Amino acid sequence: MFKKILIANRGEIACRVIRACREMKIKTVAVYSEADRNALHVRMADEAYLIGAPPSAESYLRWEKIIDVAKKSGAEAIHPGYGFLSENADFVRHVTAEGITFIGPPPEAMEAMGGKISARLIAIDAGVPVVPGTTEPLKSYEDALETARRFGYPVMLKASAGGGGKGMRLVEREEDLKSLLETAQSEARASFGDDAVYVEKAVVRPRHIEIQVFSDTHGNHVYLGERECSIQRRHQKVIEECPSPINDPELRRQMGECAVKVAAAVDYVGAGTVEFLVSDLDRSFYYLEMNTRLQVEHPVTELVTGIDLVREQIRVAWGEKLSFTQEDVKLRGHAIECRVYAEDPDSNFMPSPGKITRLRLPQGSGVRDDGGIYEGSEISIYYDPMISKFAVYGRDRAEALDRMRRALREYEVGGIKTTLPFFREVAEDEEFIEGRLDTGFIPRFNARKKAKELDETERDLALIAAALAFSAKAPESSTNGHSNGRQFSSWLLTGRNGSVAHLI
Repeated sequence: MFKKILIANRGEIACRVIRACREMKIKTVAVYSEADRNALHVRMADEAYLIGAPPSAESYLRWEKIIDVAKKSGAEAIHPGYGFLSENADFVRHVTAEGITFIGPPPEAMEAMGGKISARLIAIDAGVPVVPGTTEPLKSYEDALETARRFGYPVMLKASAGGGGKGMRLVEREEDLKSLLETAQSEARASFGDDAVYVEKAVVRPRHIEIQVFSDTHGNHVYLGERECSIQRRHQKVIEECPSPINDPELRRQMGECAVKVAAAVDYVGAGTVEFLVSDLDRSFYYLEMNTRLQVEHPVTELVTGIDLVREQIRVAWGEKLSFTQEDVKLRGHAIECRVYAEDPDSNFMPSPGKITRLRLPQGSGVRDDGGIYEGSEISIYYDPMISKFAVYGRDRAEALDRMRRALREYEVGGIKTTLPFFREVAEDEEFIEGRLDTGFIPRFNARKKAKELDETERDLALIAAALAFSAKAPESSTNGHSNGRQFSSWLLTGRNGSVAHLI
């Protein structure tokens, strides 16, 4: 087995990989930017090396510096985590050219699945259902107009080289097509250096459900169940669960076998995720894309299957066979993950960088928090503002929800805004509790929340009006120097919430 591994990442995923390496008695090497000198992953690793200034382009994306550190430290392998260089095929080639093992898929698989259009063609050839759409980039606005009319609105514009919701726009009306196409192309060019955009028919009330796959160098391809990832903001996931509330064993088998076909078609190796859109109306499913790396939401799969995916990544990279077969994979219980971000959910989830002045992590049965911070940590403006992957496990979804509510009440982060209040509210939401999920959940949730606040305000105003009217009509009392009406008014209003009492 490897004796030393470099983790080409930061934050909670770097800490996650370091923990797995410790269990396997493997030494770890961390890299860090000047902004991360005191980061938790730097403190946890056996060795740590400075690789540049805070901006990612000057540090975590500088592959030559990372390879130089690997050679200098004697690391035999590099784990990329997710993001940064994790799906950069050129980086993989540079790593292997230096005789260092890359813990992930071969570069050819990355390239095949990295382009959304090429990946669609591979899925089609493998007999996997795809959303109706183009297999070539749009050549012009006129091309987009003709294609959209052929499919019928709504349609989805997507960057061919895209990911993370960049270069993606939903077009519901023809009069919006031109401006949204220009926006999608501009965003794709800025994010990926490629403005190629294609179009798909938009699925009505889609659920975003992904299948975890795992492959080794011996030709074995296995799927490990699904993850429900429908609750998203800006096309990025914030809550995930395993299994999906909509799935049953037959649908899981069908989707899993399709996912394995995609992995086998590109001779995949390691952990990967095949994403699908599932219609909430008829449960038809369509291939969406493949992520050629470990996913943020991998803990829910680990909790339900009992398989350590990072440990398995390392074993497969060493050349070992998968430690399990398809028949060995059993889903037991239910797990839910919340991505705790330094973001303000009341301001459209805008980042909230700053110093963490207080931190209390939830504990107890069925609670897991994969974090990368400590009290006193600084959430930087330079990187993704994720604080931790907080997950709960129960024997069924109802028990997992109970633990989610309890643990969220225990979780405290001071000094910055976080998504914790949002999760506490969602955990009490009727649609979420009933498992009625799709990618439009958050807008509907916000609309319900606003309507409820308006209802409460109207009730408060009605109580104030009634109390004041009663006070004006009531006779004065001679026993205590106050009117009965004023006594009643005071009692009634302070019986409401604190904001009403403050008004009085």
